[in-house]
Amino acid sequence: MTTARPRALLVRARLYHLARTLHLYLSLLALLALLFFALTGLTLNHPEWFGEGRTRRLQGTLPGPYAPQGEVDWLRLAEDLRALGLKGRVTEHGASGGEAWLSFRAPGYAADAQVDLQSGAYRLSVTEVGLVGVLNDLHKGRDTPGAWRWVLDLSALFLALVSLTGLLLGLLMPRTRRAALLTVSLGTAVFLLLTLWASR
Repeated sequence: MTTARPRALLVRARLYHLARTLHLYLSLLALLALLFFALTGLTLNHPEWFGEGRTRRLQGTLPGPYAPQGEVDWLRLAEDLRALGLKGRVTEHGASGGEAWLSFRAPGYAADAQVDLQSGAYRLSVTEVGLVGVLNDLHKGRDTPGAWRWVLDLSALFLALVSLTGLLLGLLMPRTRRAALLTVSLGTAVFLLLTLWASR
């Protein structure tokens, strides 16, 4: 009995040390991610604070034709449009009645082009919503490269580990265990009640 108790205390001390070390370094690694998601969560909730962005409408002529044998040369058309200063990925494209349309998207950015396939005459609508719009789209993962999804997944994992190691620290200390359990229970109950209220 006397041997088991010191062994249990040693295991608890090691677990506490491990949890404290993990919590500290994971918190430092996740600091920017935590600030980013906290602040963009606020800006996403209040888009009216930052306006709708700026839309420019342009027109001109590209060096067509883009479908001399009936097949649209989408790559050449997209690159000629990019030469006008468009950015982002082509997310949609199509052709009908001798006219092609392409949509370019990037975080905080949208450009829609209509191009006459024979004459090369184009009409452009370009909307840019500024830095806050870019950050909001990064928060949501909208119109971002595939690698950004890894950043989002890793950030979520880090933040979950920071939360769990913090909880473990509270539960391992006899002086803080009761307060930690009470606070977690109260926070969970309040959050669940607010979730049920908001989803009605």
